[in-house]
Amino acid sequence: MTDRDGRLTIGELSARSGLAPSALRYYEELGLIHSERTSGGQRRYARVALRRVAFVRAAQRVGLSLEEARTAMARLPQDRAPNATEWNAVARTWQRRIDDQIAELEQLKSRLTGCIGCGCLSLRKCRLYNPYDIAGSSGAGARYLLGDDQVEPPARDRG
Repeated sequence: MTDRDGRLTIGELSARSGLAPSALRYYEELGLIHSERTSGGQRRYARVALRRVAFVRAAQRVGLSLEEARTAMARLPQDRAPNATEWNAVARTWQRRIDDQIAELEQLKSRLTGCIGCGCLSLRKCRLYNPYDIAGSSGAGARYLLGDDQVEPPARDRG
C-alpha cells in the first residue's frame, strides 16, 4: 500500500512496472533503483523509481547491459525525472551505441551472404569465424570462439 508520502511498496512497484519483486531487488542491489526502509524493514520506493525502471528496460531493449544502463543513469538525477538536456545527453550516447550495433550487424550480414549455401561446415575454413584462414596457424579448433584475439590480415589479403 502506498504510504502517506506517496512511496510505493515493492509489490506496487512490481505491479506498475511489470517486473517481478526479485528483479526489483536485483536492480536495487546493482544501484539502478533506490529504496528507503520503514521502521519494520520494508522497502519503500519514491515514484521516480517507476521512471528509472522504465529507463533500464528501454536501455536493455536497445541492447545495453545493466552495467551500461547504470553508467548512463549515474548521469541522471536520482530524485526526479530527467529534463530534456539531461535526457538528450544520454540519448546521444545510446544513438552512438545503436549505430555501432547496426554497423556490426551489417558486417555480419555481408559475411553470412558468403556462407549461405557454402556447406563447408568447417570452422577452420569458415569466413565467418576464421576470415582469411589466419586462425589455423594458432592451433586446432575454433580459435576465435575459444577466445583467441583476431589477427588482422595483411592489407593485400583483405576482400
